[in-house]
Amino acid sequence: MRVCVIGAGVVGVASAYFLARQGYEVTLVDGRAQPGDETSHANGGQLSYSYVAPLAGPGVLPNVPAWLLRPDSPLRFRPRLDPHQWRWCMQFALACRASVSRRVTAEMLTLSYLSRDVLHALLEQEPLSFSHLRNGKLIVYRSKALLEKARALVAYQASHGADQQVLSAAQTLAMEPALAGMRAELAGAVYTPGEEVGDCLRFTEALFERLARQPRTRILMSTRVSALRREGARIVAARTSAGDIEADAYVVASGMGSRALLRPLGQDVPIYGLKGYSLSVPLKGHEDAGPAISVTDYERRIVYARIGPVLRMAAMVDIGGDAGIDEQRIALLKRQASDTFPSLPLAAAQPWAGLRPATPSGKPMIGPSRAASNLWMNLGQGALGFTLACGSAALLTAQMAGIPAPIEPRPFLPV
Repeated sequence: MRVCVIGAGVVGVASAYFLARQGYEVTLVDGRAQPGDETSHANGGQLSYSYVAPLAGPGVLPNVPAWLLRPDSPLRFRPRLDPHQWRWCMQFALACRASVSRRVTAEMLTLSYLSRDVLHALLEQEPLSFSHLRNGKLIVYRSKALLEKARALVAYQASHGADQQVLSAAQTLAMEPALAGMRAELAGAVYTPGEEVGDCLRFTEALFERLARQPRTRILMSTRVSALRREGARIVAARTSAGDIEADAYVVASGMGSRALLRPLGQDVPIYGLKGYSLSVPLKGHEDAGPAISVTDYERRIVYARIGPVLRMAAMVDIGGDAGIDEQRIALLKRQASDTFPSLPLAAAQPWAGLRPATPSGKPMIGPSRAASNLWMNLGQGALGFTLACGSAALLTAQMAGIPAPIEPRPFLPV
């Protein structure tokens, strides 16, 4: 069976790899010259298996007015004359209900734990080099009230298999001395020992190289897919800048480009680009300036991950706008990072910005498309693409192969 996978980000490459391992004849196609060149390029670096609660939560909407008025807000909304943006925002608001958030969190944990297990099994077979490290994660809080709310979430996630501890300020500083810069305002932290880090781009490139070695695999980079041609109930070709690609099945895993391919077929998927920013700070000669454990600054929504000799920090959600770097947002990220870790050599930091394709609920769409009988989707992982890539690919492969799914697939079926 011939399968064409559209998209060579971390989700698309993982999908193509696991389908090839299943025995399919795979063609991977992408408009970029190199894999992982968009959203996967410089993400936060955290493999955050136990912390996948969606952005849409009961505490979000009450904070939105204050966030929109603050210049240092972690969330910025730029309204546009775009009905899709407003539909997405309305669906997001509905997903902020506590009952929905709790259900989505439980469903996402099944996918994230699957992804962890699949990645670990993969690394036993394929020694991929991507600065992978299991170093745990601290979610640090300045507010005692928010720390107490986090304690309730820890109890809820424990019922779904999460291993987490609530730490006092003193315990947090003992575990991660680099946080001394925020000693005066630190309330405490949630510690998750099983969390991991890695370089998403290097992982994507390494898996891409392994994919290229699989039998009956074809890779077409610098090849833009302009449309999917449907005859009757089936897709018969992907129209590309290098000619048509004919296959028995097609997988759309092209992130932000997915909507343009699916909408002409009558399926307007609810994904929107949430713009995020990152800085990569080289630590050579400044090894003690940054944390050894991954850190999430909860109130400022900044994540810090040590990836080999580099500290990656990622932050912010901008709703509306393009993927370009906003220098004011980068300057804000530098100021806030300097407050927390004053010895970081931020003058050497490399900035990046990208659009993270997210659904209103935060759940990805994995499974058959209603637009055609041989069309499949694996998209909408948002900021958790690296964390969920292997699990998403394994779930998709099982559905396409007609074998028992490793987890319940219904929560992730495309709408």
